Amino acid sequence: MPASLTVPLSPPAVQSPPRKRWNRAECEQLEALGIFEQQHVELIEGELIDKMGKNRPHINAAALLTAWLIQVFGGLRVNAEAPIDVAPEDNPTNQPVPDFIVLTPEYAASGFQSATPQPRDLALVVEIADTSLAFDLTVKAALYARAGIAEYWVLDVPGRRLIVHRDPRDGRYGSATAYSEQEGVAPLAVPNSMFQVRGVFPA
Repeated sequence: MPASLTVPLSPPAVQSPPRKRWNRAECEQLEALGIFEQQHVELIEGELIDKMGKNRPHINAAALLTAWLIQVFGGLRVNAEAPIDVAPEDNPTNQPVPDFIVLTPEYAASGFQSATPQPRDLALVVEIADTSLAFDLTVKAALYARAGIAEYWVLDVPGRRLIVHRDPRDGRYGSATAYSEQEGVAPLAVPNSMFQVRGVFPA
């Protein structure tokens, strides 16, 4: 009887297990059941993203940025971690929760509303990025651009810089400019108020 041959097997191709794609109606049901009481999540492209705990540099930058935003825009227009609506075609499977939004004067003057702020109600959207930098600069930037949000800032904490996105068109921002901690930039909504990047990065 001939000896058997041992043939090495190639490893199988790696396949990701199927994922559940969530929508806003399902997430609202989970929230009503108290599923998210101990966890901060946001719905992005049908996936529930865990808004992880923040380290001290992130907390410091957020506190200093809060003070500047309130000084420039007033406390009623500045919201922290508030959900927003995006483009109609994206809304069923998205409800982002930016670190900061700045509401338009018209929205604030209306006495606010029970509905989630629409893109037209937003003068500025800000994300503070630590480990989420790539996600904020790609997935979220595209989501906000499709919504027509006029100005989107990403504060890159490890890089000690600010990336400013403007001119949304055709699903992307026509302009994305990085400002170092030696530079400053004024928001479109308040062109006479210069934001100095170093102001949120203590030495």
